[in-house]
Amino acid sequence: MAFRKLTAQEITQLKEQGCKATDWNEIEVAEAFDARYVRRTNFSGHNRLGVYGKEIELPGGIKVHTGIYNAMLHNCEVGNECHLYNIHNYIANYHIGDNTCIENVNSILVDGKSTFGNGVRVPVMNEGGGREIPIFNELSASLAYILTLYRHRPKMIHELEHQIDAYAEAHASDHGYIGNNVHILNCGSIKNVYIGDYAELMGVSRLKNGTINSNESAPVRLGSGVKCVDFIIASGVEIGDSTLVDKCFVGQGCIFDKHYSAGESLFFSNCQGMHGEACAIFAGPYTVTHHKSTLLIAGMFSFLNAGSGSNQSNHMYKLGPIHQGVAERGAKTTSDSYLLWPSKVGAFSLVMGRHTHHADTSDLPFSYLIENNSESFLVPGANLRTVGTIRDAQKWPKRDNRKDPHKLDQINFNLLSPYTVQKMWRGREILNELVALSGENTEVYGYKNCKIRNTSLKHGCELYTIGIQKFLGNSIISRLEKSEWHTLEEVRAALRPDSDAGLGVWVDLAGLLAPRSEVTQLLNEVEQGKLSLADIQSRLETMHANYYSYEWTWALEKLEQVWGCDVNHVTLAQIRKTVEEWKNAVVNLDKMVYNDARKEFDLNSQTGFGVDGDREQAEADFEEVRGSFESNSFVKAVLEHIERKTELGNKMLEKLAKVK
Repeated sequence: MAFRKLTAQEITQLKEQGCKATDWNEIEVAEAFDARYVRRTNFSGHNRLGVYGKEIELPGGIKVHTGIYNAMLHNCEVGNECHLYNIHNYIANYHIGDNTCIENVNSILVDGKSTFGNGVRVPVMNEGGGREIPIFNELSASLAYILTLYRHRPKMIHELEHQIDAYAEAHASDHGYIGNNVHILNCGSIKNVYIGDYAELMGVSRLKNGTINSNESAPVRLGSGVKCVDFIIASGVEIGDSTLVDKCFVGQGCIFDKHYSAGESLFFSNCQGMHGEACAIFAGPYTVTHHKSTLLIAGMFSFLNAGSGSNQSNHMYKLGPIHQGVAERGAKTTSDSYLLWPSKVGAFSLVMGRHTHHADTSDLPFSYLIENNSESFLVPGANLRTVGTIRDAQKWPKRDNRKDPHKLDQINFNLLSPYTVQKMWRGREILNELVALSGENTEVYGYKNCKIRNTSLKHGCELYTIGIQKFLGNSIISRLEKSEWHTLEEVRAALRPDSDAGLGVWVDLAGLLAPRSEVTQLLNEVEQGKLSLADIQSRLETMHANYYSYEWTWALEKLEQVWGCDVNHVTLAQIRKTVEEWKNAVVNLDKMVYNDARKEFDLNSQTGFGVDGDREQAEADFEEVRGSFESNSFVKAVLEHIERKTELGNKMLEKLAKVK
């Protein structure tokens, strides 16, 4: 936009309208500037003003004209069709975009050179230090995972920190930015904050040293009483009701509300925090806590549902709060559960009661960790057959709150994957080793500060086997469906992997499931200075896109172990057996889930219904509120799944029977 100096007539008019300036020559205006719409405003430093020529409608239907009224501006550029009204102190050193409305605010300023939260060190997981993560606008969950947990590679960490510091310096400025179509109403102090397009700040109390990465596709909304210091807020975030955010990265689509308190933590896509408190946590995607008195501290979580009163301890009152813990993806904590760090909870496990013996159940996923007389008892595999686990896996993709087309986090929602199945495979080996060491008739087995009852161990082995068979069958059927084949050699060709990538151990980079070999190769290149931050993000996205190719390579190696031969020598009988086992595993697991769902409709569940009547009234009241078991949408979906997968298995078996 071209700017010009004020005319003598415009200066006179502005003075008559109550405006003052330390130097009128330091004010530039757009060519079509109309002085009528700048009133009772003081100017200092160098300022630029746009065109204000239309009426806008405020909430409630009140119409006002764009312009600047009752304000003090210092070194500012105010875009076209903005409405600035009642700036109680001043706005200093800001570029304000077009169509932005700022009303009833205390002060908005940049004081000196600021990086707007980029480069701030967050002492995540360990309050004693050692894992400080430099946050920046483009931080992804996977990159943060590497920065947090790969400290055994100091050269690589130094290279990443150096690049992030360079990024922060490149974004440093002594002028702030408030984007286009921003609304800032009834707010307190805003200092050294970059505010993206379409952001809504309503009644915010205090913002200091941060970036709000709002955009038209995914606006950021901050509400009444919110206080944020040393922060990066990604697109699509909503924070309200006096929430406190101190030294945090808040990822895309997160929601904080109801007086939540978050300090020195990283939150990634679709996390939700209400009522409770987080301190020094790594909250991977879908870490959710909705309850008062729930504390998440010094831990790493993802796909977590924290029950009311959940708590952890990282302080042994010796060398300070230096302990940490990990709850792998899909873990749940029940009401009033407690974990004494250091501990490690396996994927998709349920924690119930108080656990003070530093349990490590990471190689026994889908388990119950239950307190009994101050002892930690483990029930391996029990969560494979529960309706809650299946429901969670179905709801996560549906609850993806990210609207931004540029998604920072690469999230794999698969319940069964090489990551979890490798653990079930190892878990089954561990359980069998316990039997070999202690005998089949041992009543209670000891494992990593936990106890496992004999019946739980045997049932766990069975459940892990069913889970493994389901995954391997899923993989082989998906592979065979992708191509046409009529002979055994064509079947073998269809089953050959695309590459060797995918073999070996898999890792969960806070939502991204990938072979450790691919991650190691990436880190080697980072360490050698070959990759920029943008290159790293691109490589992570490529890993995510190649998941199913990697998965098949891994699954085929396991199938070859089951078959006792490689894919070039597999027989039709062996393939048919794998499909048969898959069909039986799917049906058996679904029946377990079906029976677990039925418990939600038994007589005990009807307690509290029909309170002033007899059993018949209670049943009628229950059905009106909850519906019948047969009509429940989830139950019907399970039955349909059994029917659909049985049909798929039968068709595949029929097709294999025709192979020459």
